[in-house]
Amino acid sequence: MKRLTLIAGLVLFVTSLSAQQDTLKYRISLKDKAATTYSLKHPEKFLSEKAIARRQKQQLPIDSTDLPVCRRYVDEIRKQGVNIVVIGKWENFVTVSCNDSTLIDRIAALPFVRATEKVWIAPKNAEVTAGRDSVYNNPTIYPDSLYGLAAAQIRLSKGDKLHEAGFKGHGMTIAVIDAGFHNLDKITAMQNIRVLGVKDFVNPTGDIFAESSHGLSVLSCIGMNQPGIMTGTAPEASFWLLRSEDEASEHLVEQDYWAAAVEFADSVGVDVLNTSLGYYAFDDKSKDYQYRDLDGRHALMSRQASHIADKGMVLVCSAGNSGMGSWKKITPPGDAENVLTVGAVNKKALLAPFSSIGNTADNRVKPDVVAVGEGSDVIHTDGNQGKANGTSFSSSIMCGMVACLWQACPTLTAKEVIELVRRSGDRAEYPDNIYGYGVPDMWKAYSHLQFTMYKVQ
Repeated sequence: MKRLTLIAGLVLFVTSLSAQQDTLKYRISLKDKAATTYSLKHPEKFLSEKAIARRQKQQLPIDSTDLPVCRRYVDEIRKQGVNIVVIGKWENFVTVSCNDSTLIDRIAALPFVRATEKVWIAPKNAEVTAGRDSVYNNPTIYPDSLYGLAAAQIRLSKGDKLHEAGFKGHGMTIAVIDAGFHNLDKITAMQNIRVLGVKDFVNPTGDIFAESSHGLSVLSCIGMNQPGIMTGTAPEASFWLLRSEDEASEHLVEQDYWAAAVEFADSVGVDVLNTSLGYYAFDDKSKDYQYRDLDGRHALMSRQASHIADKGMVLVCSAGNSGMGSWKKITPPGDAENVLTVGAVNKKALLAPFSSIGNTADNRVKPDVVAVGEGSDVIHTDGNQGKANGTSFSSSIMCGMVACLWQACPTLTAKEVIELVRRSGDRAEYPDNIYGYGVPDMWKAYSHLQFTMYKVQ
């Protein structure tokens, strides 16, 4: 990829060759950070310049969640004979791998350990490495259209009006956390997407461009910048591509990977995150969630997501595709507080039948808003345009427009952006558990804010 540049960030993910051969992974939740060698008075010792600058701009406090996990605790856990896989500071945990569960019993007895939980067991069948599809690089050109077939999915929320006013995401950094970006480095029409770097939290030695195609299609909805072929909702934004989903199995550990990805995004200066991932059922059925768990606090992923706005970033996430199944409800992290959970409609703003519904267990409105997720226009792994269904795409379409709105309104905090988007929905006066606050009018949101600021002056 011509524009692909790897940029070093703070290390939040640790692995070793032996760790990849281990058959068990456990999350070790810690009681405190009492043994820290850091002080909140000197955040430059443990936060990146970009992370500090974002907090200062939004007048956000740096608190104990920002402190690194105590190194002495990590070293003591490692001495028990396990390998460190993930370290998560916001929720204060360490994820380890091993082949002997008795080692975890020893770790559980350490005085600073609050709890241990098995989060992964090696699948019986070996993982199959993804191959590469053929790439044709000859997509259809629509000379009279800036957006190609994707015009309707941005116009529904008036995101095109932001583009016309010059707000296309320039200066905004978006993290796309997904399952892989298959063939992205081979598709000519996607080469001018400004990718700042990539990081794989599942397999750090793997090829993120040889994994799932899901992230490729998600990214195309946001970042495509080929007038006449397809223009995404934030074509001038910059992107970090992060992999946290392991399609070989479904285990809790993917939430640990996701937590590490989010903290990494914080460290490299991300403004808006998109995650088209959600979990409620697992290979270990004893870990399956119940409706009562959708309170924004039960799942690690949801707890982690609830920190994001407090760090000055906006998380846009998919509501889930369970509307026609037995589950029906939103999936974590969509139940988290202070995030934008996006359901799906078609291009006529009618609900997609598969779109998951709310509310949360503590009766907060979910989804927050809806966008086009039925018949969404995306790029596939062969480089051609096509259709796709899922809240994965309504989330990503909305994510780009949120980035453009924030570019247009740079003085807003993350929480103010989220509230502005909600209040611009066509059902904002009477939100429900199907459409949430409805289809946002992003131009209305921008115009209303400008009018309000003008009156104040």
